[in-house]
Amino acid sequence: MSFKAPKDIGLYEARREHDACGIGAVVNIDGARSHQILEHGNRILLNLQHRGASGSDELTGDGAGILFQLPHEFFAAQCDKLDLQLPDQGSYGAAMLFEPKDSRVCSLCEELLSEAVAHYGMKLIGWRDVPGDNSGLGELAKKAEPIVRQAFIDGLGRSGDALECALFLARKRTERLVREKLGSQAEDFYIVSMSARTICYKGMFLAPQLFKYYQDLSDPKMTSSLALVHQRYSTNTFPNWQLAQPFRCISHNGEINTLSGNSNRMRAREHLLRNGALGADDGDLLPVLTPGTSDSAQFDNAVEMLVRAGRSLPHAMMMMVPEAFGPSYHISTDKRAFYEYHAAVMEPWDGPAAMVFTDGRIVGGTLDRNGLRPARYVVTTDGLVVLASEVGVIDFPPKRIRSKGRLQPGRMFLVDTEEGRIVLDNEIKGRIARQKPYRRWLMQNRIELRGLFSSSQPSVPDAATLNKRLKEFGYTREELRMILQPMGVNGQEPIGSMGTDTPLAVLSEKPKLLFNYFKQLFAQVTNPPIDPLREGLVMSLMSFTGKQQSLLDETPQHCRQLKLPHPILTNEELDRLRTANRDDFKVATIEALFDATGDAPAESLRIALDKLVTDAEAAISDGASLIIISDRNTSAENAPIPSLLATGAVHHGLLNKGLRGEAGLCIETGEAREVMHFCLLCGFGANAINPYLAFEALADLRSSGEISDEFAQEQIVDNYIAAVKKGLLKTMSKM
Repeated sequence: MSFKAPKDIGLYEARREHDACGIGAVVNIDGARSHQILEHGNRILLNLQHRGASGSDELTGDGAGILFQLPHEFFAAQCDKLDLQLPDQGSYGAAMLFEPKDSRVCSLCEELLSEAVAHYGMKLIGWRDVPGDNSGLGELAKKAEPIVRQAFIDGLGRSGDALECALFLARKRTERLVREKLGSQAEDFYIVSMSARTICYKGMFLAPQLFKYYQDLSDPKMTSSLALVHQRYSTNTFPNWQLAQPFRCISHNGEINTLSGNSNRMRAREHLLRNGALGADDGDLLPVLTPGTSDSAQFDNAVEMLVRAGRSLPHAMMMMVPEAFGPSYHISTDKRAFYEYHAAVMEPWDGPAAMVFTDGRIVGGTLDRNGLRPARYVVTTDGLVVLASEVGVIDFPPKRIRSKGRLQPGRMFLVDTEEGRIVLDNEIKGRIARQKPYRRWLMQNRIELRGLFSSSQPSVPDAATLNKRLKEFGYTREELRMILQPMGVNGQEPIGSMGTDTPLAVLSEKPKLLFNYFKQLFAQVTNPPIDPLREGLVMSLMSFTGKQQSLLDETPQHCRQLKLPHPILTNEELDRLRTANRDDFKVATIEALFDATGDAPAESLRIALDKLVTDAEAAISDGASLIIISDRNTSAENAPIPSLLATGAVHHGLLNKGLRGEAGLCIETGEAREVMHFCLLCGFGANAINPYLAFEALADLRSSGEISDEFAQEQIVDNYIAAVKKGLLKTMSKM
């Protein structure tokens, strides 16, 4: 029997998996291997036990594990007992596997792994059963306990990064074959690690159970110069052997609040990873992110892909967890150019994060740019570094401590065991930021249409049709007076009392905007509150939109996109964008309208949505880098498709066709006017929004005297945009 999280039941959704935990790393700076490193790792785990959690039986843990260098001496001795001949150190890999208890399914999985290894030009040497003592485990952990085995793989002449890449491809191919050929009957099959440099021992343990279960870890021949450990506290999640950490590169304390968007955007890029990327067969790399796993597991998947593409691990971490680099933030020009270039390549994985990471040669730690999770380090006089969620995880006499400190927001701390030294943040990032001419690439390729975001120009309302169009899009006098007017005058959202006595949209008998059927999500795991005003240095609405390139390369074309300092466009700015004459950035407009005069308007709406997606695909085929979804041309026969519905339909329609990364989406709508509307549109795939009717309504309020003449029309538009920007930042700060 396997203890699994339910798929989707009631209010539980498997995709909401997050956790909050204790992390630690220990490393000999000079790279000397010893068994004591593993003992130190165990001591860190034991002292972080309070950061883990147990089940109702008090013996089932949420998860604990240790990741360290491949112990060649230990494996050579074990393979001698099994009559297996290991190649020289560094020319073979070892896989750690969780396998199903069904012997038939287990054999099939092993055959598929052997096939995948051979497919990528390597040879399976043999198998080893990993001894495990489950006498101290709780009943829930025992029910979910897999068969734990190790496989040894001869690189047949490969070594270093080439061998790591081949092992990675073989693992991804194995996962794909098992998923396709065996389906749900092999859901307990999981490759914990498969590397020539590192191996991971983990499970559904409390901290004291890890070394008792895996007897290997107590063997003196089990040596390493570095180790990462993790004690899991799975908030709002179900414990699972596979979701215990460390993963293959990282240990993470915190949560990735942007996971849904990160996952969708990675799916949008996957079509660029076909056709022999990294030497893989078509489809072997996909999906990049393993579905149904936790936020930390998917973060690890993405980091691993970036590293296998040729980037260093610190480079990949800088891409995914960037420090603040806004114009008012003190940072070098080269470093700002690096972050801005990579903002066009990949969005950040945002949320509270303290992370430790390793590739088997370096050990590093980093914090998110807000510094919302703690991490402290100690350096001893004999060359040992301990980095963990809190101080005191290993007791050292004061005279043995050379230095100590804490990780700072957005900063990185690194130990390079090959160079035998500590590398500080400025050196790490300075070297990476200058390894390619990112600043020159940006200057030559970044698209900033001249004057696009100059001071706003007044919108001239069509007085003859304005009232009709306001009614058409559901505006009320209350909204004009209580929402738009204060935003245009004061430059911020109107203040209202807590609570509302209006019926939920789904229960109301009155027609409601589609926006009203949604409620705001809040971060679920003990996030400290963020004030977007006082923490403006670390918050930004800047983004790039346009045709994206492959994640596996870095070229000047990667930043040939439109840079938007914020997502709100005025009517004039949209016109300027629409008429921009650039061969490398074409703009197309598609209409979000449907026939509302027939006997079956619902069917007409469905047909119109299908046509909208088809039109978007056609625009991309014609070379469009930006698609404007417009509801301007409404008439007695053609009603506007709700903008949120149109946005979601095109976003997911292109996503399913593998085309979402080919173009940005700009929404020209008369429907959006409140901050919540803009938040939802951005959340459902919009890169830019032009609320043309809101601007016309503000102009009409001024011409009718409801907004004083002392406010110029340009100022009213600027105030309204400022209010929306503040509202977007406020919403982001809660999520």
